[in-house]
Amino acid sequence: MRLAIRHKIAFLVALLIIAFLALTIVSVQGVYAYRGLARSISQRAAELPASMQLAQQVSDLRLIASLSRQLSEDIRGATNEEPLEVGLLRQQFDIKLTEVTNTVSEYEAQLESVEPADHSLGDFHREREKLAEIQTSLRLIQELRAPAGLPPNLHSQMLAEELEKLQQQSRELPGFLHARMSDFANSVRTQYRAWIVLTWASSGAAMLLLIALVSISWMWIFRPLRAVIRGSREVAAGDFEYRIRLNTHDEMAHLANALNDMTERFQTIRDDLDEQVRQRTKEVVFSERMASVGFLAAGVAHEINNPLASIALCAESVEDQLDTGFPAAPEADEIRRYLKMIGEEAFRCKGITERLLDFSRMGDIERHECDLTELVESVIGMVRHLGKYRQKEVHFQAPGPIIAEVSAQEFRQVVLNLVTNGLDSLDCGGRVLVELSRSAEYARLVVSDNGCGMTEHVKRHLFEPFFTRRRDGQGTGLGLAITYGIVRDHGGDITPHSDGPGTGSRLTVTLPLTQSNHEQRHRTAA
Repeated sequence: MRLAIRHKIAFLVALLIIAFLALTIVSVQGVYAYRGLARSISQRAAELPASMQLAQQVSDLRLIASLSRQLSEDIRGATNEEPLEVGLLRQQFDIKLTEVTNTVSEYEAQLESVEPADHSLGDFHREREKLAEIQTSLRLIQELRAPAGLPPNLHSQMLAEELEKLQQQSRELPGFLHARMSDFANSVRTQYRAWIVLTWASSGAAMLLLIALVSISWMWIFRPLRAVIRGSREVAAGDFEYRIRLNTHDEMAHLANALNDMTERFQTIRDDLDEQVRQRTKEVVFSERMASVGFLAAGVAHEINNPLASIALCAESVEDQLDTGFPAAPEADEIRRYLKMIGEEAFRCKGITERLLDFSRMGDIERHECDLTELVESVIGMVRHLGKYRQKEVHFQAPGPIIAEVSAQEFRQVVLNLVTNGLDSLDCGGRVLVELSRSAEYARLVVSDNGCGMTEHVKRHLFEPFFTRRRDGQGTGLGLAITYGIVRDHGGDITPHSDGPGTGSRLTVTLPLTQSNHEQRHRTAA
């Protein structure tokens, strides 16, 4: 789910609020239902004594009326005067009738005071109808209190019938209440069962929401945070290959990606630093070896130059004397050939010592602005005329004049060493391509051939002194070492490349165009 953490937290809070509201609503509804039930039972409990009191009062009223009528009939047969007991019974009848009337009025007022929302025990229309009938009977009884011209027997009979009817009506009122209470019990039973089911359902739903809340919190927040912490500890322990994998698509995933990018960049920087340290260490070791070899070469060159010159001069002198004194001797030609070989080898050794001196030469050489294109063309033109290279091709490509601050003599030596090294690796018909180009701050010289190529071992040791793989066995291993020293002294770099034996080689020389670039390069290296 592609949501931000703040949205996920809002969702979790919403789930918590929903669970809280569900439980609260169910609890409040249950409390209010209980409250309504208690109020209904309380009202019905107050109604029941009133109905029972009315029935008792009507029963007493009928009893008083019955006693009064019986006493009147017994006395009326003996005398026409109304005895005192009959008068007392009539007064009691009036009092009781007033009580019945008041009780009925109170009963009606009690039914009217019940609010519509509290009619949980049923409708009161039957009680109201019955009270209306009772009021009618009471009015008739009020009218029948006086004979009003009726015969005594008829008056007593009508009064007794109304009282009987009134008693029957008052007895029906508790029956209505009992019937409503029975219906109310069934309704309450259904309601509390429904509320029990609703309560358990809401509790289960709240529990499920709580479980969902915990699960979602674990998946969305705690587990990603734990993964980030674990990944940070792995990286801090040195495992830079470790990557934090999150699919939450939120800020936590962005943080994990940032940590992964930081780890990858740190790993790249570390590897680059390690490579630079190895390269610099290799250069320092190489420089130390070059310096040691240079000092040794300078001493050896100075020590053997004079003996070599003496050997060469002595060979020439002996050859001259041989030509003068024994021109026709049978062994003269053989001796001349040996003397000539001694002179050539002596001069060859002298050339090696001169190269050793060039290799060991220290100090700054004056540099001037030179046209590199012209220097390269002059060297290639000279090499083309050498007899041993006439069956091999040398091609040169340059965009035009390229001016750089170099030592012309040293740069010619660099070009000569690279071109002759490429030509020596070719068979007849081979080709060497020399390309000269420039960029904003650097000049680039590329010498490539389609010769024998190089192995990884040769590329690693190519610029070491006295290392050579010349096929004719004539190499001294100093040419590329001197070239490497000259290029580095000019603030440049030389890089070998070959795909393997038989695939040709390519040497790329990069030189700064101005002396200020050379100085800046040295400051950067420092």
